Amino acid sequence: MVKRALLSVSDKTGIVEFARGLEQLNIEIISTGGTARMLRDAGIETTDVSEVTGFPEMMGGRVKTLHPRIHGGLLCLREDASHMGEAEKESIELIDMVAVNLYPFEITISKEGVNLEEAIENIDIGGPTLLRSAAKNYSSVAVVCDPDDYGHILKELRSSGVVSDQTRETLAVKAFRHTADYDSTIDTYLSKTLLGEDVLRMNFTDGVKLRYGENWHQEATFYKEKGIEGPALSNAKQLHGKELSYNNYVDADNALQTIKEVGNKKPAVAIVKHNNPCGLATGNTLTEALQHAWDGDPISAFGSIICTNTVFDMESAEFLKGKFVEIILAPGFEHDALEYLKEKSANLRLLELPQFNESFDTDSTYKYVIGGMLKQQRNIGLYEKWDCVTDAQYPEEKRELSEFCIAACKSTKSNSVTLAYEYSEGCFVMLSMGAGQPNRVDSIRKLATTKAKENLEKIYEREKPDMPFEEYWESILSECVMASDAFFPFDDSIIHADESNIRYIISPGGSIRDDEVITTANRLNISMVFTGMRHFLH
Repeated sequence: MVKRALLSVSDKTGIVEFARGLEQLNIEIISTGGTARMLRDAGIETTDVSEVTGFPEMMGGRVKTLHPRIHGGLLCLREDASHMGEAEKESIELIDMVAVNLYPFEITISKEGVNLEEAIENIDIGGPTLLRSAAKNYSSVAVVCDPDDYGHILKELRSSGVVSDQTRETLAVKAFRHTADYDSTIDTYLSKTLLGEDVLRMNFTDGVKLRYGENWHQEATFYKEKGIEGPALSNAKQLHGKELSYNNYVDADNALQTIKEVGNKKPAVAIVKHNNPCGLATGNTLTEALQHAWDGDPISAFGSIICTNTVFDMESAEFLKGKFVEIILAPGFEHDALEYLKEKSANLRLLELPQFNESFDTDSTYKYVIGGMLKQQRNIGLYEKWDCVTDAQYPEEKRELSEFCIAACKSTKSNSVTLAYEYSEGCFVMLSMGAGQPNRVDSIRKLATTKAKENLEKIYEREKPDMPFEEYWESILSECVMASDAFFPFDDSIIHADESNIRYIISPGGSIRDDEVITTANRLNISMVFTGMRHFLH
């Protein structure tokens, strides 16, 4: 039973309505400072904490609730006769509910020009102590630190006269988590300000055990990062299929980020396998994009993850008939397509992410290494400059295709190169890629160009163009763009590109041998742009 509640909030959202609801249930309300004034102004009867403690608020409000008649009323074990006897002896009345939220320390330190003194004054002492006392005795006390919980608590009190055990347990954990986050923010700020020491504290919750880790014998768990909104796997809703594995999350994240780089001017599809986009295309329709992305590497597409930037439709679902994929991630699914895909396989995971076209809500990425954590800014942007460095001018009409090619390269493990082709006006396909090689030459001659010819051979057989195959692939490669994630240390990459009739190259530049590379490109009549932005992905 809640007979007595203490309300003392910095964020006063909803507090009047909550207090009025408590008053209507004949619950006595104790309050402090500004909260008490607001409640009285609203006509709600309120007892000042100073009347309970027998001491006035003092030292500019720094000391008001730190008193045995407050904390004894919270911490007293109701089932312990000695506790109850001591409370009666000292005239300590029990407090059954605390609604407290804390001084806005995080908001304060985020303000431009805030000084240390102002930050210190916004470190709450009494508030966290009240929350922790109430939460420690959650079997008897309901502790509320979030205004969003007011309505649910009033509903329980009105229907049953009590706050349920389950609700009190949930509220207690929420309160301890809240004070932990609060203290973490203070530690991070003061460590930097007073000691010059960078401290990284991270907050991940809702751990879900995965099917397995990178390998079957490894256990794995997925945790959600607090407060992340927008296009993130933690916000995706699984509509169908078995639970995900560690690798599924890694690959799905790569697919999501790849599609976000491509943008949403046209329907786009990324097909990811082993954390590399093995297929990537845009099209006038989703099915057209899916068909061309699949052509990028039909063998690797087996057991892959597909991500689209538009609602998955029935025609695209039917395209996948007889094709094995692990996951489809999309902003949504047409009803018929969803039912068709569910029928296709009980194990196919279907993930819906309605926030797909929103911006990423994070500026940093993290990577754990044994004994430490690496933090870096997220790799944002495709290029810093657009300098044609060769005698052969780079056609402006190749700019959009080139940007697509850079986006593909950016999502591919280094050392990486990608080949992209405009197969229809404004529609692009990653023809092939070379990824994860210790040297860039192998990425070009052993992977990207070789794979491009293999993929074109399949397309040639399907479309049956009226020309010899060699003439066919040479004509297509001559219109392709090749993007490199980093500079060319030697001119051998340019020579191997020329051997496959590649005429347009994008590179960050920055090598001590740039002049040699440019000279070779000029000799071979290749047009090359330096972008000034490297895109290593380790």
